[in-house]
Amino acid sequence: MPLLEVVQTRQISASIRLTDTTANQVDQYAAFIRASADEVVEQALAYVFSKDRDFQEFLKSPDARKITPTLRIRKPSANDAEPTACKPVSPASLPTQTAASAAGLKA
Repeated sequence: MPLLEVVQTRQISASIRLTDTTANQVDQYAAFIRASADEVVEQALAYVFSKDRDFQEFLKSPDARKITPTLRIRKPSANDAEPTACKPVSPASLPTQTAASAAGLKA
């Protein structure tokens, strides 16, 4: 069994508008948790979506499949590479550390 599991997700770029205050708070929160602004927005939205019971019920309705998309998704450019699948890392493939090199790191 692998020690590490890497989950690949497909990322898209989208354009949204925020008030100055909200954009500033996103940056401040990102600094506070040592993350990127993208991660803050992603996680905040995922949290709200998962906690809103009325929204969860709406997702089960036929109306949820009939929405008109309003999010402005950017088309990927030729330079944007698709994420590649990562294989689990085996302990044998990790570099070993000798006592001498460990001592050098502490100095």
